[in-house]
Parts: sequence; C-alpha cells; structure tokens
Amino acid sequence: MKSNTTIHILAGAIVALFAVPSGADVLKSPDIRDIRLKGYVADRMEGCISRHVAATDAMYLADVFRHHTETDRWQTEFWGKWMHSAAPFWTYTRCPRLRSAMDESASAVLSAQEADGYIGNYPAGQRSGRCWDVWGNKYTMLGLLHHHAATGSADSLRGAERLANYLMGVFGPGKKSIAESGNFRGMPSCSLLEPVVWLYRATGNARYLDFARYIVSEMDADGGARLLKDADVPVASRITDGTVRGSALKSYEMMSCCQGLLDFFDVTGESRCLDAVRKTAESIRTTEVNLAGGASSSEQWYNGAKRQVAPHVYQQETCVQTTWMRLSGKLLRETGNPLWADELEKTFYNAYLASLSPDNATFTQYCPLTGTRSKGAYHCRMHTNCCNANGPRGFLAFLENMLLVDGDRICMNFYASGSQAARLADGTRAEFETFTLYPADGRIEIRNQTTERRRFTLALRIPGWCSPPEVAVNGTPVGAVSAGAYLDLAREWAPGDKVEINFDMTVRVHVIDNYVAFTSGPVLLARDRRFGDGDFSEALRRSILLRKTVNMDSVAPEKGTWMTFAGALPLGSHADNPEMGRPRMVRFCDYASAGATWDQESFYRVWLPVEHSGPASF
Repeated sequence: MKSNTTIHILAGAIVALFAVPSGADVLKSPDIRDIRLKGYVADRMEGCISRHVAATDAMYLADVFRHHTETDRWQTEFWGKWMHSAAPFWTYTRCPRLRSAMDESASAVLSAQEADGYIGNYPAGQRSGRCWDVWGNKYTMLGLLHHHAATGSADSLRGAERLANYLMGVFGPGKKSIAESGNFRGMPSCSLLEPVVWLYRATGNARYLDFARYIVSEMDADGGARLLKDADVPVASRITDGTVRGSALKSYEMMSCCQGLLDFFDVTGESRCLDAVRKTAESIRTTEVNLAGGASSSEQWYNGAKRQVAPHVYQQETCVQTTWMRLSGKLLRETGNPLWADELEKTFYNAYLASLSPDNATFTQYCPLTGTRSKGAYHCRMHTNCCNANGPRGFLAFLENMLLVDGDRICMNFYASGSQAARLADGTRAEFETFTLYPADGRIEIRNQTTERRRFTLALRIPGWCSPPEVAVNGTPVGAVSAGAYLDLAREWAPGDKVEINFDMTVRVHVIDNYVAFTSGPVLLARDRRFGDGDFSEALRRSILLRKTVNMDSVAPEKGTWMTFAGALPLGSHADNPEMGRPRMVRFCDYASAGATWDQESFYRVWLPVEHSGPASF
C-alpha cells in the first residue's frame, strides 16, 4: 500500500470543548463558531434556537426575582437554564434579538439583588432551608457566569460573586450544613459546586475554592448523598429511607453534582472525584440507560436497563436526558474514552430529539418507549417547566463535543453534514467539510479544506455498536479498524485529501425477556400507528430470538418521519400463520419521529412481544 498515513487505534486524551466559562479543562478547544451543521440536525437545532430560545420571554423569567413570596418551588431555576443555552447560542449565531434579551434580563436579575447578595424569591425566614432555594441560587449563578463569559459583563461577574459570598455566609464549617438543605439528601443544593468552581476559575479567588472543597465534603457526608463513599454502589441501590428528603436516587440532581465534581477535579487534580464520577456514570450506563439512550422513571433511578420493556410512570424525563448528555460529554473530554461519545450520540439521536416537538418550539417533559408524547405540565404557576427550560442545552452538548482537539490531534466524534475547523498547536487552522446523511445512511466523506499542507492526526471515532467499517484515504483502504476506539490517521494532509467511511447499518435485534427491539446504527426503531400495518400487541414468532440481525430496508421517508424502514417479520399466531409460512411486511420509523403528532394518531411502540411458547426454530 502506497501511503504516507500512519494509523493508530487508541482512546487518547481529549480536549475540552467550549466549557463555559472557558478555561475549565486541561486541553484546548475550538471556537464554537467554527462548527457549522447542515441537514436534518441543523434544521432542528436552528429551529430550536429561533422558535424556542430566542422566542422565550426572558423578562418574564427574570420577573420572579422581584417577589419574595415563594415557600417550596423552583421558579428561580428557569432564567439560569435559559441563559445557559442563550449565551452559547448567541456566540454561535450573533442574533441581535437574543443578545438584547440576554442583556435586559441579566440587568433585571441584578437589579433584584439584595444588599447581602441574595438573589431569589424566598422570604428571609425561609431561605436556604429544605426547599429549592439553593438550587435556584445555583442556576442564577450559572446564568450570570454564562452572561459574563459570552459578553464580558463585569456586572454579571460581580453579581455572581456577591451571591456566592452570601451563600458562604450561610453554609460552611460552624454554620448551616448545605447537605441538610433541600431535598434528596442535599443533592440539589450541593450541585452548587459547579458554578462555585466556575467562579473560582473566573476570579482566582481562593475563598471560592475553599467553599468548593467544603461542598465536596458535604456531598460525601453520612447525612448527605455519600457520592464518593458509595461510588461503587449501583445508582438504584444508593441510600434512601423512602422519603423525598431521605432519597439519594434522584437522577438529574445526582448527575448535576457529578458535573461539579468533574469541574473540581479540573482545578485540584483530586482523582477520587474523577474516579467516583466515572464509577457512577458506568453504573448509569450499564444499569439504567435504555436503547433510546434515556433513563429514569418518576425522575429516579430504577434499574431501568433491564426493566425498559415494561411501562413505567413518567419515563425518560428530558432534564435527565439533557444532563446525561452533558455528563457524557464532560467524561469524554476528561478521559478521552470514546465510549462516552457513543453514549452521547445514542441519547441525542433518540431520547433527546424525540423530546423536541415537531415545530422545534417546545420539549416534552417525559418520553416513554411506548405510548404518545405531549407538552409537559406547567410548573410553579408559570407558563413553562423544568424540561422546557433545560431542553436546548442538549443541542449544545452535541455541538460542543463534535470536534475535540489535543495539540496536533483532532478527534472527530460525530458525523453530520457541515464544516468544522480547529487550531493546531502552532495556530494553523485545520478545516474539514463533511458530506453525509448519517445516521440515516452509513456513508461519510470528509474532505480536508486546510489551505496548506500540514502534518497532523485526524482521529475518527469508530462507534462501539458497529462492525469494523471500511475506511479509505484518497481511495486507499487503511489497515485494521476496531470498533469502540479512535482510528488515528497521522499523515501530512494536503488540501482536498479525502477520507471515506462506510458503516454497516444492518438492522440489529435486541432481546430482553420475551420482547424484541431493533436498531440501525445508533438509531432506535419503533412501530407507529400512522403506518396502519397491524396490531402492535401481535406477538412475533420465537424464531426472531435466534437472530442477531434482520433484513430490513431503509425506504423513502413516510408519514412525516425522518427515516422509514420496511421488512418482513414473523408475526402472527400459530393458527393462522403456521410455521411462519407468511411473514408480513411491517414498517418502522426512527424513534425520534415516532409519536410526532403528539396525540393518539401516532401511538408508537419500541419493544414488541414474542410468543411465550412454541419452537424457536422450524
């Protein structure tokens, strides 16, 4: 083989990308504006920016800080969550409408700050108690720090400092215990760790690092959630006394604390924090995450991976999916293990995109594997809810981790049409254009658009779900390719050099108990009532259990779906279909498109029943 390409397959160190505020991670990150998507994902993201983020009345969300009448609700989280997506998306789009809303609402929030630094809506006698006040303080700090990072606002940075100073006057050694505030063994309050570390990075003030260290100790206290001590315990078996206050099973809040622990590791190097988060995330991945990349029932861990075939109440909260994507992205940047890119990708293309309404204007609160989707209930007497406020951050998790950089090594994690660029160690701008319909199709073409010849490594993520794909550089096949690793292509790249990847997207069979489900690449498939092709409760013959793959063709999209598949399956009872003599053609769509009418018209089902008795082969 005549080639100057050196190939290595490894999961090396990865750079943090667009951690806001910047400076959190060890490795360098590209500018978010250098990632430009095209196609289906771009349409959905841009629709979400224009119809959701930019259309949000930010002053309505900020107005709650003017009133101090709350006793137990979480109104003050909504503005900070909105700013967490608005600031990066303004950086990405430079939308004047978005910038105006950011500045005006930040000013309104700061104008409500009290002399002692408090920003919230609880009366003086009920602040920082067993309620959601500190959780709201956390999101307010995050919002102010995002505004500062995007715009350079000194007022927002100072407002965040004053709020932190107020909280340090309330909590600490010899003061009130932060683990004793709030519910769920203090996890909502202890998730304050994330913005406290961000504030330390932004100011260099050692007092904030000391406060962060105190919060870590409280996370691990016996009266708290024991997040480090119990890291080896499966998440659904963590400490609980069966009450709201005494349970450490709350999914979203636990992962929010893990985000803070990873940031704390960034600035201190305390490996026990990274180890604890990695073990917790591995437990989530193996015992909780389902085929859609989603997790949780009633917003708590419940051994969901093995129980996903049965209906559960309030399945797959959007806040949980969004936070799982953020945590997976952070672990990807910290460890360089492409496993976490696999997790982020699976959740993004399935549970996450499924949660976004077809018009891109709102997010559902829950997203079951069987049933329908709908707009979530309003929270806190306001015309929004936690998931609708949180949802847009999922697009950022995908965008921010698409391309990661370690010196002269560029790691391409997600394959979507568009352009990407990053700065190499000497400042050279390496640029790429990607042409693909992935994941609807397995063929990908990446063209090097760097303007001069330059030696660097292009590391391609080879997903863990696939068989080794075909990869060629300028038409010449490369050597051994392994799934679940990076394929490092180290060479002198010339303008116009082309990399081609061809993933095998054969539909795979997944079995739990007497149920089967199907995936194509990272995409979960579902039957949808709109296809009108039979009763979803009709059992498949047991012969399906012997298969690892099925013959199912990708066909022209139907009924408003992104992807449509058709295949002959062994459906039917013994009486009218003896020995699978008449397999029937049925249609599936991608899970994200299933249920897209948000009513009974598109009732859908992922896990299909298999007959309980009878021969498995004929």
